Amino acid sequence: MKLNFPLIALAVGAFAIGTTEFSPMGFLPEIATDLSVSIPQAGLLISAYAVGVMIGAPLMTLWLARFPKRTALILLMAIFTVGNILATIAPNYLGLMAARLVTSLNHGAFFGLGSVVAASVVPKDKQASAVAMMFMGLTIANIGGVPLATWVGQNIGWRMSFAAITLLGIITMLALWKALPHQQQTKRPDVRAELKVLTRMPVVLALLTTVMSAGAMFALYTYIAPSLKVFTHASPELITFMLVLIGIGFSIGNHFGGKFADQSLDKTLIGFLVLLMLMMLLFPILATTTIGAAIALIIWGAAAFAVVPPLQMRVMTVAHDAPGLASSVNIGAFNLGNALGAVAGAAVLNLNLSYAAVSYAGATLSALALILVLIQMKLKPQTSVCCAQAE
Repeated sequence: MKLNFPLIALAVGAFAIGTTEFSPMGFLPEIATDLSVSIPQAGLLISAYAVGVMIGAPLMTLWLARFPKRTALILLMAIFTVGNILATIAPNYLGLMAARLVTSLNHGAFFGLGSVVAASVVPKDKQASAVAMMFMGLTIANIGGVPLATWVGQNIGWRMSFAAITLLGIITMLALWKALPHQQQTKRPDVRAELKVLTRMPVVLALLTTVMSAGAMFALYTYIAPSLKVFTHASPELITFMLVLIGIGFSIGNHFGGKFADQSLDKTLIGFLVLLMLMMLLFPILATTTIGAAIALIIWGAAAFAVVPPLQMRVMTVAHDAPGLASSVNIGAFNLGNALGAVAGAAVLNLNLSYAAVSYAGATLSALALILVLIQMKLKPQTSVCCAQAE
């Protein structure tokens, strides 16, 4: 795909959002010490962000429906920037919690509306790759942005980390203002009609597929550190290295997931869900050696993220008359799946089963996602075009 400045601007926004979402995990002890709270209390800052994403995705999308998408995306990044400013100057724990909630409100709507815009600025046969290009910013955040923000938070101060992320928000607003095409807003969408789209069976099935797919990924990802300690006897340094390899796998999978989805959404989803399931079944065996674990996690990461572009495209396709709302709700579905995976893994461990069983639980969720894809293939085919082209 040729250099596409609107996609680059969207990817910069995705990078900023991915960095602010995950980086606090790396300096939770510093936050806890500075604000005089426990580590579990500090951890609720992560949970609050996830809840804000799920609630904010549909509400922000509906509220911003009155604006052209270019304006809406800039406003969303303004909210992101304000949220991170508030985090930088938060006087106490509750202030930081409120700041994280404000920041999270932009997340689902940005990726939802951004997916629609990304698909609209490329030819119809490149729409999935365009969506993948935007999400590439998120995968790169896991490789570079999060480790860097974590280092800043641990060595210079957690407030400086949020201050740096604030700068990313300002840069993104300028990039969106400069790069995105100007579009005249048509008549305001009918909110009831758009909400009704979400009740259609193909849309419901597509959203459930997203929940199960994300659940499959996070069943293992949530417990990857203790799993590596058990299987590989990994040191903290090795675990950090393995997390970088997973991030590389995410980027590889995101690229090929978009590329293959341009040809066929169904075949791409089936192929990578099968690969995801197989890797989680094999992981307890492969992870007994360092090399085996490294190879397994790169392939697993690639399979886990390769389903993201086709899942996003599927929802926008089956909800073609309300792609913005459906796409935003699908981001909420990803977060719901994240929680489902974490709960599934916890349930397995609470039954005093091994960490191998956690991986098998993820494989089971992947199988359920695969079944949902096969069911959707039996339904009446939907139009393959989700979004009108930008001028």
